[in-house]
Amino acid sequence: MAIIMEDLYREIIVDRYKNPQYKGKLEPNDITFDDDNPLCGDHIRVDLRIDEDGNVTEAAFDGYGCAISQASADLLIESIQGKHLNEVKSLTKEDILELLGLELSPVRLKCALLSLKVLKAGVYGIGQASDDLVE
Repeated sequence: MAIIMEDLYREIIVDRYKNPQYKGKLEPNDITFDDDNPLCGDHIRVDLRIDEDGNVTEAAFDGYGCAISQASADLLIESIQGKHLNEVKSLTKEDILELLGLELSPVRLKCALLSLKVLKAGVYGIGQASDDLVE
């Protein structure tokens, strides 16, 4: 049964990579941030529109990279639609792993967490993203 579920999650990752639902840029935006993973060359930009109550009304990502980085960005952006910035700030690497549904090697984990690192750096208004944001 575990193999069937893992295959299903792999299919979801490939589908989100090939057919992302939230890829694009929001102009104008209220929050934007981008960064890359120098180990593999993946690059992610996240744009958010926030309402007066601090809720994410629209979100998008743009960038390039491996299937894991792009799929996790798409799934993450989907998951934050309508959430308050405080909820976004509380997201963890476990949330990303749950969205992906797979165990990842340390190298692939960096790919999967890039979008969360970029999102949090933007939300916190940090000048430079840090891996400490995703712990």
